Amino acid sequence: MRQRKLIAVTAALAAGALTLTACGSRDEGNKAGDSAGDVTVVIGVDAPLTGDLSALGLGIKNSADLAARTANEKKYVKGVTFKIEALDDQAQASSGQQNATKLVANKDVLGVVGPLNSSVSESMQKVFDDAKLAQISPANTSPSLTQGPKWAEGQKTRSYKSYFRTATTDAIQGPFAAQYLFNKAGKKKVFIIDDKKTYGAGLAGTFKGEFTKLGGAVAGEGHIDPESKDFSAIVTQVKSSGADVVYYGGEYPAAGPLSKQIKAAGANIPLVGGDGIYDKKYVELAGAGAAGDLATSVGAPVETLPSAKDFIANYEKANFKDPFAAYGGYSYDSAWAVIEAVKKVVEGNGGKLPDGARAKVLEAVQGVSFEGVTGKVSFDEFGDATNKQLTVYKVEGTEWKSVESGTYGG
Repeated sequence: MRQRKLIAVTAALAAGALTLTACGSRDEGNKAGDSAGDVTVVIGVDAPLTGDLSALGLGIKNSADLAARTANEKKYVKGVTFKIEALDDQAQASSGQQNATKLVANKDVLGVVGPLNSSVSESMQKVFDDAKLAQISPANTSPSLTQGPKWAEGQKTRSYKSYFRTATTDAIQGPFAAQYLFNKAGKKKVFIIDDKKTYGAGLAGTFKGEFTKLGGAVAGEGHIDPESKDFSAIVTQVKSSGADVVYYGGEYPAAGPLSKQIKAAGANIPLVGGDGIYDKKYVELAGAGAAGDLATSVGAPVETLPSAKDFIANYEKANFKDPFAAYGGYSYDSAWAVIEAVKKVVEGNGGKLPDGARAKVLEAVQGVSFEGVTGKVSFDEFGDATNKQLTVYKVEGTEWKSVESGTYGG
């Protein structure tokens, strides 16, 4: 490797930026037609690596890194070395767009894993699509990302053919939660709150539609600013509404304090949310009163899946500082989908990276099908995951415990 690479690595080590040592690429980028033994393929990763949502973002980064390491150890694509380039979007759309531009500029990047937030993805999709660079999110759940802005009206259109996801959508998650609450938990009167963001508002909307369809009543609705940790105004409304449950569309940094304040005000009713609150941090923020709160999350509990045993063992062996969290298995599978696509493209070109590799990898991603950490991994005509399973979790003590798994309507 050239001296410039050595200098870059040395500088990264000196700065303590260990993630940068896993993303080195050749100065001039891979040349089409090189033998596979000479190429480095970079998998970009975009997630919040700092800030309130970093507990989820770091799990995404580490799991994608583990996929790259595993492929290299197995020599899964003969002669190809996979590396990751992980960028921090701080859960901000503007940062995500800048990161997308940076990843596109690195010619070695042939696929991207991320981001966490649907609102961030909205700012990145066109950048990747224009570059014919495959993007696979392990966590985005907003239906509009794959099915267009009028999906709820039955007008489904795929705006960006470069976008895929291994997580199922809120078109399924919201109704799944409504069915559980109404039919299984016996909750008939809900107060609905969201944070006005793409993810939160969309999730709350799909929940409301199914809950009222089932015969449930909406005791009240409101919005909060997730940056403000004083939710006394909406808490007062919840307490006087007579609701027997609160449904929150948003993420754990606000959901935890919201639950805590609702209980402190004397409204001893559970707060329920989606995958955005399903994290250990929620339980810490909500405190002892969180017992009985519920969350839905994509897929089945990774710890219960036979397909995830090697992933869990290898993650532990890798000694990552942070847990794989809610989306680790889906991040690994997202990265592996890129790896599978690269393998198909290289093997279909006589063991060499072809001209127009990005576009060919993108085309190959659409057709991938393999048994992953989270089960069968493949994509439908919209780029959505064909795995539609979800799980309901309940806070018991200081942990989330699974109470039911299934699919919407199933």
